[in-house]
Amino acid sequence: MLSYGPVDDDMFLGAALYVDRILRGANPAELPVQVPTKFEMRLNLKTAAMLGLTIPPSILARVDEVIE
Repeated sequence: MLSYGPVDDDMFLGAALYVDRILRGANPAELPVQVPTKFEMRLNLKTAAMLGLTIPPSILARVDEVIE
């Protein structure tokens, strides 16, 4: 119903850059660890309605993506 996590596009881009570096001959053990820096909150209103929950407007204002 509600999720807060890293932005999917950034995670896919980071993975693609890692694969590119490995295919170009980099040693995977020497690649730096990358940590997500951007996060987003998603809310599924249909699931909330099925559970009988009312989402306050203050939460709706903070959500990055609303799924209806």
